Amino acid sequence: MKRLLAAVLTTLLIVAMTLGAMLVLVRATLEVAQMSNPLLRALAVVAELVLGVVLLVGTVYLATHLAVRIFGERTERPRT
Repeated sequence: MKRLLAAVLTTLLIVAMTLGAMLVLVRATLEVAQMSNPLLRALAVVAELVLGVVLLVGTVYLATHLAVRIFGERTERPRT
């Protein structure tokens, strides 16, 4: 029961984080598109790409990490 509740809460958290990241990226895209200075816009596009990679890879990393923590088998470390 505890594992099921953790799985449902984790799923909701991951969906919320991904939607939040997408909303941030859409807002950043709209802001960049309205810039009039081409040099500043080019720098903003690069920053937007870096932000997108960090946000989306970060959410995938957290989702994978949480899934492994919930569903991974609990094994003891071998003693040396």
